Amino acid sequence: MLRYTLVFLVIAIIAGVLGFGGIAAASAGIARVIFMVFIVLFAASVLLSVVRKSPPAV
Repeated sequence: MLRYTLVFLVIAIIAGVLGFGGIAAASAGIARVIFMVFIVLFAASVLLSVVRKSPPAV
């Protein structure tokens, strides 16, 4: 998922340099949405890992 974010970010940068404003804005928007989904899933994964971790046996 993070790879797709980087791909769309690179497309946005290249399109912006070449002057394709609409394509650059769309690609940057897609990259932003995918990155936010990645962050939410990562945070949920870390939170569930902490919650599910049982205390060490003595």
